[in-house]
Amino acid sequence: MNKSLLTNLISGFAFIFFYFLPPFPGRQALASASLFALSGALTNWLAIHMLFEKIPGLYGSGIIPNRFEEFKKGIRQLIIANFFTKSNFSAVARSAFHDDLHIEKLIERIDFDDFFAGFTQVVMESSVGGMMKMMGAESMLDSFREPFEEEFRTRMINFLNEVDINKILEQEKDFGSFRTKIEVMIDTELGKLTPQRVKEIIEEMIREHLGWLVVWGGVFGALIGLLSGFLLI
Repeated sequence: MNKSLLTNLISGFAFIFFYFLPPFPGRQALASASLFALSGALTNWLAIHMLFEKIPGLYGSGIIPNRFEEFKKGIRQLIIANFFTKSNFSAVARSAFHDDLHIEKLIERIDFDDFFAGFTQVVMESSVGGMMKMMGAESMLDSFREPFEEEFRTRMINFLNEVDINKILEQEKDFGSFRTKIEVMIDTELGKLTPQRVKEIIEEMIREHLGWLVVWGGVFGALIGLLSGFLLI
């Protein structure tokens, strides 16, 4: 059972339990705490769900599939601007010449922080960005930087292995021609990505970690509900 569902179930059952108990000192505060916990957890779960899925009637839902062209452009820029630069061209050519071209080593030159920053910017500037800022999601997303970048690095290695760099280097020794052909091949590979596939890739990388937003939404909701319950007694 995932963290999000467990948090919602515990909060829901706790509210039902305390609501129907006979009156006793503190019952109202406990019922209020569990209700606020359920509210916080459900709100955060809905915000996360809206990132990945389009919900009829909810404007701005399905941010990631709706903005998939921007993600594709980000991936393209990440590869072209950081990997296939003129300074890296000679290193790539030397490696290929010695039949020892290791994508894993060359990809270490890429700064994945830029792509992660672009991803978080798209999310936070979206229609649900305000809600996520209120939940403290911006700092929470930053804590996922390392697993996100590690997963994305692995996917980039697999992606670049589909591009036959050695074959191009056999034909082109000029950087301009080399880069042009590489761009065409990368565009071809990126063209295979659909909104659904982009959604699945990003979902696989971060959805499990975003479950903590639901947990903390429940925790902070419970604390606020408990405090308000005692204040209203």
